[in-house]
Amino acid sequence: MSTSGITCSACLTGTVKSGTPTGKVEKMYGLDVYVARPCLGPKLEGGENGKAKGVIVMIPDIFGWEISNARLLADSYANEGGYLVILPDFMCGTAPPAWTMETMDSLLAPSPSIFTTILKKPIWAIQIISQAIPFLLKNKESIVLPRILSFYRSLRTTPVPETQGLKIASAGFCWGGNYTILLSHDRAEDTKPGNGNENGSGKGGLLDCAFVAHPSKMTFPTDWENIARPFSMAIGDVDMGIGIEHVRQIQGVLEAEGRSAEAEVVVYEGAKHGFAVRADPGDEGQAKSAEGAKEQALRWFGRWLV
Repeated sequence: MSTSGITCSACLTGTVKSGTPTGKVEKMYGLDVYVARPCLGPKLEGGENGKAKGVIVMIPDIFGWEISNARLLADSYANEGGYLVILPDFMCGTAPPAWTMETMDSLLAPSPSIFTTILKKPIWAIQIISQAIPFLLKNKESIVLPRILSFYRSLRTTPVPETQGLKIASAGFCWGGNYTILLSHDRAEDTKPGNGNENGSGKGGLLDCAFVAHPSKMTFPTDWENIARPFSMAIGDVDMGIGIEHVRQIQGVLEAEGRSAEAEVVVYEGAKHGFAVRADPGDEGQAKSAEGAKEQALRWFGRWLV
């Protein structure tokens, strides 16, 4: 199964989180980044006093690095896990605006009147298309993947003092899940001895572990078979982008005996596409699944980064 672009309409739905992010916007390796730092003080379990336990680079969903959802989740990883979390602008300012979520939700909802069907919904559709098409054109894999690889390679081979000696994880969501999967593959240029990629783990490769939630745009089975790093996935059983039968096929590949990299697939009952970052906090089931995915990620990072 191969997918491209926006996998389903649910990629553009969800709820914008309230709250004020506490990290800082900086420049790193030529990109704007949001950086969430842990509250360091007394020694963190598994870490050194005054130093983060590891580095997590987040690759967000289609709404990018500026939306509060992604930044608040980065803050949670930092404060609850003790990690340095970096959220780069891999889209270079081309993410759709947050209002697209509400517009898509309105478009997909049942029409309360013939007026809505005939007049409002066509306008909403045009508004969504006006945002989605430019995004897809400006963020083709051939454009974005080299940018992402360059960032991770720089982080691995020329770490700044704050990241020196720390292991590196990637956390990808929806659109970003695909790129985290690709980063989990072993590329010859990133695994050669002596190429400088031994920072942190003492092994080659760009990552020490990976976590994804409801990823999109993968090719089955090759993208999954080539995963060579400890890998954890959170997915709902009613995900519009990946049906549950396909999820079970992916699970069979990742959890097969004899694989060199440990992997897990956690299926959340009733969870929709995007739940880990865009769940409605007023929906108890979706909010519970989002909290579960966060805890799943923190457990995984705790195993492989510390």
